[in-house]
Amino acid sequence: MAVSAPSDAALQDFRRWLSSQGADTGSVAPAVVPEGLGLVAARDLPRGEVVAEVPKKLWLDADAVAASDLGRVCGSGGVLRSWVSVSLLILREAARGGDSLWAPYLAILPRQTDSTIFWSEEELLEIQGTQLLSTTMGVKEYVRSEFDNVEAEIINANKDLFPGTITFDDFLWAFGVLRSRVFPELRGDKLALIPFADLINHNGDITSKESCWEIKGKGFLGRDTVFSLRTPMEVKSGEQYDLDKSNAELALDYGFTEANSSRDSYTLTLEISESDPFYEDKLDIAELNGMGETAYFDVVLGESLPPQMITYLRLLCLGGTDAFLLEALFRNKVWEHLELPVSRDNEESICQVIQNACKSALAAYHTTIEEDEELLEREDLQSRQQIAIEVRVGEKKVLEQINDIFKEREQELDDLEYYQERRLKDLGFIGDNGDIIFWES
Repeated sequence: MAVSAPSDAALQDFRRWLSSQGADTGSVAPAVVPEGLGLVAARDLPRGEVVAEVPKKLWLDADAVAASDLGRVCGSGGVLRSWVSVSLLILREAARGGDSLWAPYLAILPRQTDSTIFWSEEELLEIQGTQLLSTTMGVKEYVRSEFDNVEAEIINANKDLFPGTITFDDFLWAFGVLRSRVFPELRGDKLALIPFADLINHNGDITSKESCWEIKGKGFLGRDTVFSLRTPMEVKSGEQYDLDKSNAELALDYGFTEANSSRDSYTLTLEISESDPFYEDKLDIAELNGMGETAYFDVVLGESLPPQMITYLRLLCLGGTDAFLLEALFRNKVWEHLELPVSRDNEESICQVIQNACKSALAAYHTTIEEDEELLEREDLQSRQQIAIEVRVGEKKVLEQINDIFKEREQELDDLEYYQERRLKDLGFIGDNGDIIFWES
């Protein structure tokens, strides 16, 4: 289990609380499931049926902060980021115990999951070399900086609101609650934690991107705002009601992975170097085509390279005799030209750049793919060990796939058609087979 399950008594209290506060949850019920806690259908549910409606008074959001005794210190003018103020609200309400409106809900929340933000230093060594490690450390550093600010300015300065000790671990827990339980579309300034609706778990079988919820008006003249939840697919009685969540978030946000090759990915970060003599021109071209100085491309195992990745790479490596394409004369057409091979030198450069980057990344891992696959066959693996191994073996497989794509491409350089040849064909100087066309007088 990624989380510890609440007691039956706590679940009963939570159900009674929802009912007493006007939430409509007749079609699904919170229950203990293999993941810890989830929503289980009380009857067969067709796709698109509304299964729950949660009134706004139960949401933990900026309005709830403003209406609480925290409102006077968090400020109504957006002094704090939404997630910071809602995290403080969660901690404040948890400290109030049974006096809190949200006490039955807070009582069922896990104190920790297998999310990598909760791993020890020793456990983090298992993901050495992975992108997940750098992302995890970056997230924790960001949360730490926000905590340092609010600890001095709000927590320690308002002991009437926070009479007990609030540690960084407490703040990280509240952050983890929001990160794992808030719907992606309800983040940023619109951040809202919706009790009951947040119990939906991940299901890899759901591939629909259609939204399965909406915020709507209800009651007299639609004045009462509710969060309305509907099924994204048919659900049988006794089955979980789940949502699909992206693989990039699984280990960091939820503390699990899927043994599914389509979930293995690696993010390639490409950047126009400021030391490039054509930096300004390349940046201008990138921005004209909806990109920037830095571009991120998610490569998925078994799938083709992301659109525009090779185009952006050709721009990065453009130089030498190909630099004429950077002139203002070509500005509106250059991206179109870059969608096809420019020259042998340029194409060879992008192949070498990517292969060198892949080899460098692979060298940072402390195990091989074969060693990891042997480890996964062990039956005594702890949950966090399994997460670490599945993440790093997936990343390495994707890196090898990328490397193989560009290695194969490098071997085909002599067979590609480049800009100059295409241009001569357009002008009628060479034929489709590459032969020079002569005109007789």
